[in-house]
Formats: sequence, C-alpha cells, structure tokens
Amino acid sequence: MSEKLYDEVPSLDLADFTSGNSAKKQAFVDALGQAYNNIGFVAIKNHGLSEAQTQKLYATIQKFFLMSDDIKQKYEVPELAGQRGYIGKGKEHAKGRKTGDLKEFYHVGQEVTDGDPIKSEYPDNIWPEELPEMEEIALEVYKTIEAAGIKMLQAIALYLGLPEHYFDNKVKNGNSILRPIHYFPIENPDEVPDDAVRAAEHGDINLITLLMGASADGLQVLRNDGKWIPITALPEQLVVNVGDMLSRHTNNKLKSTIHRVVNPPRALMKNRRFSIPFFMHPRSDMDLTCLESCIDADHPKLYEDITAGEFLNERLIELGLKKK
Repeated sequence: MSEKLYDEVPSLDLADFTSGNSAKKQAFVDALGQAYNNIGFVAIKNHGLSEAQTQKLYATIQKFFLMSDDIKQKYEVPELAGQRGYIGKGKEHAKGRKTGDLKEFYHVGQEVTDGDPIKSEYPDNIWPEELPEMEEIALEVYKTIEAAGIKMLQAIALYLGLPEHYFDNKVKNGNSILRPIHYFPIENPDEVPDDAVRAAEHGDINLITLLMGASADGLQVLRNDGKWIPITALPEQLVVNVGDMLSRHTNNKLKSTIHRVVNPPRALMKNRRFSIPFFMHPRSDMDLTCLESCIDADHPKLYEDITAGEFLNERLIELGLKKK
C-alpha cells in the first residue's frame, strides 16, 4: 500500500463501481481502500443526488434555522436524546469535552414502510408545521444518499475481502440519520468561551458518513502524519468518510477519520455556515465484533465485542445528548 500523503480529498466516480465493467469496478475498490488507509475521506460523483435536490433541501433547512428560537424549540424533544427533531444551540459537545459546539441541528431518521418489526425501535420523525415542504425533500434526499451509501459499503466489503453484499442486510432499515446543521453567526466572539468551536475534533459514531457540500469552508481532516488538511467538495460531490463502528469492526484496518469544523477568522464569525451530513448506521443488532480477517499477530484484537445499538447508546451519553 502506497504511503503517499494526500493534500486533498481523492475524487472517485461511483459510476465506475456500478458500470458493470469489472476492471473499472476493481480500480474503484483499490483507490477507495488506498484513500481510506491514508486520509480517510473520498469525494464521489455520480451518487444519484441531483443538484436540484441539494439546492431545495438547503433552501428549506435555511428557512427553518432562520426562524425564531421559540419556534424551533417547539420541535425539540429532550426525552428522544436527540434522535429526532431539533437539537438546540450548544447542546452537543465532542467526546471528552464539556464545552458545547457552536451549532444547532435537526435530525431526520429512518422511515420503515415495509412492515419490518424494527420500526418499534425508532421514534417517528418530527416535521415543522411552518415548513410543510420539508418532509418530502428531506425523505427524498435521505433515501437517495442511503442508496449511495449501500454502494459504498459494497465497495468497502470487497476491499476487506468480504462478500460484496456483506453489509446490505445490516443497514437495511438501519438507524441512519440525516442531519442538517446550522453553525450560527457569532456577533460578539468575546461572548463565547475561549475554547468554543463550531465542531471540536471527533470521529463519527457510525459506519460511514456521506456529506453534502457545505456552504462555507471550515471542515478539516487529520492526516496520518498529524497534519490538518482542509476538506472541500465540488457541488456535485459527496464526501464519504469512515466512522467509529466500521473502525471497530475492522480492528482499525479502516481507521475512523478524525475531523473538525474550525471557526472562521474573528471578523467572519458573524457569517453562517450550513452543512448536511448523512450518518449511515446499521441496525441496532449488528455485531461489531472485530472481523477475524483483520486480526493477526501484528494486529491483535483492539476492541471488546459490542453491538451497534450498545455502542450508539454509550456515545450518545458521551456526547451529552443522553443521560446515563
């Protein structure tokens, strides 16, 4: 495996994987594996999400976040531990930190429509009555990105030497979350804690994260050599990174990518930033036990056995969204 250090996110074409051309498919798998072993992020095009869908969802969520706090808080339900609806400013902090991130966000979860009994595990989605158009476009984008995520997991499975469809039934009706985020304007930077940032450095909880292009700079990834690299995506790309669940399952063969959203210069703190990641989760009963193929004398087993549901519960407590 090459030790080349990337200065930017490698760009891949998902159409190469789905084309039916075995050479193109293998080249995609190889390039994906190299990128995930190095910088931990890739940018993909031909993922199925249209520019019109992207623009419509961004326009809709901007309308929501520009509403008054009184209106937004109608859709915050603390007993759901942030699983659905609105989560207010500063409520979430990175693992190991106490200072809340300078953001607010909204969670859209899985809609189970095929009679799968797992529906009983998921709370109903919460939709703001002031924005009747939000439900249709949010669910449309959710399903489109979920389908792209399934293809990415198929490529990851092949890279790991697993059957191509290894992850399919593990993520079917999985506990995935679409999260529109608003990094709100700070009119007076002196009024926020010195260590407050838009999103402190962290790894994502889930299997993989697929990110729609953000509306401003600020996202950075920690490269293997300890250097922070800015992450930008072209409008037609999704940025896809490895999360903690996949890292555990592969015994760190695929490392969860540490990333952050830094504050802009003080003079620009009054500028807003919007971002919409899709956190791809499996079903709660997925066994995250380290794969035997990823354990050997040089790579001893690093993690205790745990299910995805147990791991998620632990992390929600660590992030301050759920009480013990």
